[in-house]
Amino acid sequence: MKAEGRVFQYGNNIDTDVIIPARYLNLASKQELAAHCMEDLDPDFVRKMQPGDLIVAGKNFGCGSSREHAPMVIRECGVSCVIAATFARIFYRNAINIGLPILECPAASEDIREGDRVSVDFDTGVICNLTTGKTYQAQPFPPFIQNIIQKGGLLNSIREK
Repeated sequence: MKAEGRVFQYGNNIDTDVIIPARYLNLASKQELAAHCMEDLDPDFVRKMQPGDLIVAGKNFGCGSSREHAPMVIRECGVSCVIAATFARIFYRNAINIGLPILECPAASEDIREGDRVSVDFDTGVICNLTTGKTYQAQPFPPFIQNIIQKGGLLNSIREK
């Protein structure tokens, strides 16, 4: 599985309330929720984001509450992958459970810039900055987790069996 797109870059400690503000959690549909993704940090994110684009962030991405809404709205917006130096533990697990591809790679997080074009090979963990030509090595997920992500999440993976 591969992804390629333009980068939206954010810093450290991006919490779940920034990813999807709590004031919208009463909205009924995923699409309505996704319309407010990153709104308080980057009001134009949803308007500028194209399917396949990526988020690159610093340390502790997804800290805060344990709500699954955060990775779900990122996926629903069409983000193909989130690369961060580190993820908050509950966000990391929720991302896998809902089928959002994520990779931890401190070097990529530090070097990649807003607007760069990046490709990711999920099988090998190789991240290539197509803008600069630099490559980075992330630890790829084992095949069973890659299968969960490819199926769109844990429940879809279980249903298929």
